[in-house]
Amino acid sequence: MSHNHSFHLVDYSPWPLTGSLGTMSLTLGMVNWFHSSNMILLLLGVNITLLTMYQWWRDISREGTFQGLHTFKVSKGLRYGMILFIVSEVLFFFSFFWSFFHSSLSPAIELGALWPPMNISPFNAFQIPLLNTAILLSSGISITWAHHSLIMNNHSQTVKSLMLTISLGIYFSILQGYEYLEAPFTIADSIYGSTFFMATGFHGIHVIIGTLFLLVCWIRLSNFNFSASHHFGFEAAAWYWHFVDVVWLFLYISIYWWGS
Repeated sequence: MSHNHSFHLVDYSPWPLTGSLGTMSLTLGMVNWFHSSNMILLLLGVNITLLTMYQWWRDISREGTFQGLHTFKVSKGLRYGMILFIVSEVLFFFSFFWSFFHSSLSPAIELGALWPPMNISPFNAFQIPLLNTAILLSSGISITWAHHSLIMNNHSQTVKSLMLTISLGIYFSILQGYEYLEAPFTIADSIYGSTFFMATGFHGIHVIIGTLFLLVCWIRLSNFNFSASHHFGFEAAAWYWHFVDVVWLFLYISIYWWGS
């Protein structure tokens, strides 16, 4: 169908509906798992969500790469949308930092007027947390290297540096999982445990999402879907990854170092 404007009028798609059903099943399944140790609904939700992600990303990649629907005006709108999304994510994490500083700067009498509260053994900020900081800072360098290489039309270096970034993201998630397994306190241990696991846990989820984002970009890059002048999918992933890096620096300085 031809049209005389440069905007993208999207076709009817089932993926918003299946995505909603998948995330609802995922949420209800997780609650059911917590209360009755039944993982059937949880696994169903995970599968529906993953299949929706794959097919929705496939359609968007096809629209932007082969159908030519991501014109200059559309790309500009996508940029504004990604910027607003990251701003909303900043405010999301701001709420966790507000909660943490509200509780830590003036600890309640129920906490013994101490921070960390009595009987809480915080993590050593100079062990795994410091290593994870070095990993994320290194990944910020490698994603910048990948972006620069893409702009310079150096396909080989772009693929290698992007894979390095993905590997560092996976390494970070493994270390954080190990840290959680070895934690001397739980999310139920006063406001300290709640703020710690909510803030670092949601950041960990964002790292996993960012790693998947970059992995999709790596697959598209390997199939030569990006060029030096047309690669907003990669650029959005890089912006998101830098946001994840900056949030971790604030988490490390405030919760791991100052808060311990």
